[in-house]
Amino acid sequence: MKTLTTAILLFSAMILSAYGQEPSFHDSQWKNKKVAFLGDSMTQKWERDNTPRTVYWEYLTKMMGIEPYVYGISGHQWTGVYGQALKLKEEHGSDVDAILIFAGTNDYNHNIPLGNFYTETANETNFNGTMVTRKYRTLNEDDNTFCGRVNKVMAFLKANYPDQQIIIMTPIHRGFSTFSETNVQPEESFSNDLGLYIDDYVATLKQAASVWAVPLIDLYSISGLYPMEDSNVKYFMNGKTDRLHPNSLGNYRLAKTIQYQLMSLPATFVE
Repeated sequence: MKTLTTAILLFSAMILSAYGQEPSFHDSQWKNKKVAFLGDSMTQKWERDNTPRTVYWEYLTKMMGIEPYVYGISGHQWTGVYGQALKLKEEHGSDVDAILIFAGTNDYNHNIPLGNFYTETANETNFNGTMVTRKYRTLNEDDNTFCGRVNKVMAFLKANYPDQQIIIMTPIHRGFSTFSETNVQPEESFSNDLGLYIDDYVATLKQAASVWAVPLIDLYSISGLYPMEDSNVKYFMNGKTDRLHPNSLGNYRLAKTIQYQLMSLPATFVE
């Protein structure tokens, strides 16, 4: 019955969209669900230069009727996300339906090596009654690599939230930003000190979703936010000093993109 209801909602949305009307998903499978948001400044509630902004999860709260638990902190890398996950567990235990992670852009900016998801060795196993030696891989949880950091977070979440929906969201495109004389961040056309581009980290997160069997919302590809193009300046905090952070309009676009992706996913796996 739930599957049929969701199908009807999606079909109705297609019809409404065809006639230029805005569909409402406030009574979807996500209504009243407790959703945790982990990440960086893209998620943290803040204002810069006395300019407030409405954050994407605030829009999602109104659009979908969710109850948000927000842990994102400006500047945090995936090592910080691990601390946020610990705090979520401490404050809410397992009383959460879904967890969304929106991070990785700061790992790129701080020149974190990608590393590998696995460490390979050799190990013996029984194959059809005969002991054989084969390559054997174990998950790497090294805080000094991007893959290791992601593994550490996902291992914790999988161990502590086996019945919850866990979703990875990729970073968006990066435009130029300057916040002080010692905090100037080039646009994504430049690699970091390791010769890696932001899309290298995005590709790694896509692989991580496969490794950990979780959905991925690829905001880098589908959000439509492209700060290098002057026509997109209206979606960011400041065309001259901050094409990194979306403003309220940019966050609305993020929220709408996330909303439609969430509609295709279960909000919970508990009957």
